[in-house]
Amino acid sequence: MALGYVENGALKGIGVIRQCAPGYKIGPLFADSADIARALYLRLSGHVSENEDIFLDVPQVNDEAVKLAEQFAMRQCFETARMYTQNQPEIQLQRTYGITSFEIG
Repeated sequence: MALGYVENGALKGIGVIRQCAPGYKIGPLFADSADIARALYLRLSGHVSENEDIFLDVPQVNDEAVKLAEQFAMRQCFETARMYTQNQPEIQLQRTYGITSFEIG
């Protein structure tokens, strides 16, 4: 399921939830603010039964994304590092609350 958050005719956030083994993964989750990211998270997670696990891979450099995960009692399962062979791309990590995938970023 994919959702968009529109305010005054402008897209302010997007989120996707998909089934994985086990549970469900939310990502991407991009938003202009922590409040919008939270609203999207709530709508997406509302489509999953309470006994299912939900995974959200947040960039640690986005403090608001980390707080979002903590707010829903998520715990860290593993850690990765982002590395580049050239210059670091211009990515708005402050708008990234859940990465799309580790293969895509």
